[in-house]
Amino acid sequence: MSFQLPEPQSNQAYVEVSALEAGIITMPLMIVFQGAGPKDTSVIPSLAFFLRHKQSGEHLMFDLGVRRDTEALAPRTQWLIKNHMPVEVPQTVEESLKKGGLHPEDVQTVILSHLHYDHVGRPESFTNAKFVVGPGGRELLEKGFPGNPESDILTSTVPLDEKRSRFLTHEEFNVSIGPFPRAHDYFGDGSMYIVNADGHLAGHINILARTSASGSWIYLGGDTAHDLRLLTGEKEVAEIVTPDGHKHCVHADKEKAIEHIKRVGSLLAVPKVHVLLAHDREWYEKNKNGDAFFPGVIPAV
Repeated sequence: MSFQLPEPQSNQAYVEVSALEAGIITMPLMIVFQGAGPKDTSVIPSLAFFLRHKQSGEHLMFDLGVRRDTEALAPRTQWLIKNHMPVEVPQTVEESLKKGGLHPEDVQTVILSHLHYDHVGRPESFTNAKFVVGPGGRELLEKGFPGNPESDILTSTVPLDEKRSRFLTHEEFNVSIGPFPRAHDYFGDGSMYIVNADGHLAGHINILARTSASGSWIYLGGDTAHDLRLLTGEKEVAEIVTPDGHKHCVHADKEKAIEHIKRVGSLLAVPKVHVLLAHDREWYEKNKNGDAFFPGVIPAV
């Protein structure tokens, strides 16, 4: 896959990105990649990110991690946590912000990679923020719990009122950048692109952002993959066949997810691009309690 990322312009706008502690999940690996056994697990972070647009000073969040009061989640999600995927929340995203000197009400924009419980946290804490959700997200909310008792998505996750929430349309993804055919130039200055990340769940989006005026980038991959080895090609996406013959994949559309994984994986070979997944255990173990976490900043590569 041959491509180039755009060179910086004079006085190029960029963003600073900080990681935030936002919960820990014990993930069964047999739903992540082929070849894992039924007892194989991995303890992974559910990272959230604080972004500051240097030119305007706007404060943004990308994802909100896991909420501590899991009893507020949809019954289907509570069952999943209890039976298959235990969570711990030593530090909520709100506590992580406050520890770094910022309050949730100081955040102006919350961009959600998608609407799964381990990424939406407690949106009600962000009283002054406008929420940004990817294409198809509104439909998932409208068909969520409690209207649909089987849904694992809460209709109340973000306000359906368009004064508080911006539901991006497919038409707004009208920019091609690097290996990604569909992106949205969020600030209009080339500093941060919201990337259509088809496959995992309707509305799944990623962020490609400049982290310096001299050509450094970061790619925040959300749930594109739950293990870095899927990006490198060392592992293949899992698909479980249940005793009744049904196929189950952690991604809603496995083929689209694999296509997007390959696009993101191609960034690994590009100089000055840092690829970071929401559940990147290796990166977390190396960097936890360090300067990459707010109020520190992930260093530009």
